[in-house]
Amino acid sequence: MSSGFTISLSGISKAYPGVVALDDVSLAISGGEIVGLIGENGAGKSTLMKVLGGSIAPDRGTIVIDGESLSSLTPAEAMARGIAFVHQELNPFTNLDVAANILLGREIARGPFRALDRRAMARTVQPILDMLAAPFGPDDAVADLSLAEQQLLEIARALSIDARLVIMDEPTSSLTLSETNRLLGVVGELKSRGVAVLFISHRLNEIEAIADRVTVLRDGRNAGELLPGEIRRDRMIGMMIGRDLDRFYEKRAHGRQEPVLEIRGVATRAFPEARANLTVYKGEILGLAGLVGAGRTELARAAFGIDPILHGEIILGGAPLKPNSVVAAIKGGMCLVPEDRKGQGLHLDFSISDNIALPSLPRLSRAGTVVSSRELELAEASRRRFGIRATSMRNPAAELSGGNQQKVVLAKWLAVEPRLLIVDEPTRGIDVGAKAEVYRVLQALADRGVGILMISSDMEEVIGVSNRVAVMCRGEITGVLSSDKLTELGILNLAVG
Repeated sequence: MSSGFTISLSGISKAYPGVVALDDVSLAISGGEIVGLIGENGAGKSTLMKVLGGSIAPDRGTIVIDGESLSSLTPAEAMARGIAFVHQELNPFTNLDVAANILLGREIARGPFRALDRRAMARTVQPILDMLAAPFGPDDAVADLSLAEQQLLEIARALSIDARLVIMDEPTSSLTLSETNRLLGVVGELKSRGVAVLFISHRLNEIEAIADRVTVLRDGRNAGELLPGEIRRDRMIGMMIGRDLDRFYEKRAHGRQEPVLEIRGVATRAFPEARANLTVYKGEILGLAGLVGAGRTELARAAFGIDPILHGEIILGGAPLKPNSVVAAIKGGMCLVPEDRKGQGLHLDFSISDNIALPSLPRLSRAGTVVSSRELELAEASRRRFGIRATSMRNPAAELSGGNQQKVVLAKWLAVEPRLLIVDEPTRGIDVGAKAEVYRVLQALADRGVGILMISSDMEEVIGVSNRVAVMCRGEITGVLSSDKLTELGILNLAVG
């Protein structure tokens, strides 16, 4: 591939009724260069990417690709010019295999009846999977892939078009540290081949590690650019939000109190031979770390009663919890905020107030009918408590940004005043400002005596937020690190068993 590729956007503006999404935005990138694009949710990053991908046309501005000036692109024109996307929101065709997903629309067919040549498709796809060190093959069913593996599939699909510019939108949001490092190595390999990479991430340590330049958007405008030697976390945060975050993490010392959750010798379907033992104390934030596939989410789902417990018991507030019963878990004061907030945590077509009210319907009802004034009162109280940004709490939850959707999921469960909160990847795919607000909420809950079990693949988050960290490997807790012993190396050593 030639590194002579260049693309620049200048004066790009886009407005919708009542909203200016982009206002005179400029961006440039060349072959063999990694440019980080950062900004809070709502800063205009997604709209700018849609302009680059051809799904929307700007109201004003110019796109120049290899010296050719264009007012806009179509998706076909963008692909023909070598622009490929790795989207944050995964939309694989789960009824197809890996090769069919990667080569969708570009299938290899043979013979007079144009039958698919599956062997040829597998041969075409395998080198890409090898480069990503993907733990699945061309013939594997996509329905069987984990969320992290589907993310790798999305990356493989983008690389398969022989791209000259790869736009990666939060590509590591569901990956562990080891998988993230592997992906960053792939990004470096693309750079060495002369491919331009536009890397969008809320994980600023990744931007700091790989970006040659950083472009910052704020409120739909260029907030500035950072050059080599200037790319530091404090500079990026300051430009993104227009102020410094003096205390990003607000972890406070935790004095050992009585246990609120005890997991004793629990085995799940994912690891039927393993035995997990874990204790969460009142008022602490216990981080649960480990590689993807270690069994963290499965353990949380089993404790909450979604999945069966094959062995062992759950003790909640000093009393044995009825197994395999979500109702018993909720009545006992346990709540679970799932990793997939859109698929499992929210009803996107329901209003924000409806979503918040769902677990609290009995106390919001009179004679079996929900009292709308009570529901709205709860929603407005949640808006103030969590800083939910919405024009109306009657709007559909689908209209909210990722950070505000996460706040709604938290608000929904915290309205029932739990004694134990399990949060699975609580800041996945949300911006740095929203992350700080989520951390503030979690710490405030811990201050009130709520025990929190926080599952996270973000090493910096685990260390910065947790009072202690339990590490899981192959269905078992391999160690628990106290606050004064939390290091990445210590966690990784336990994560690999």
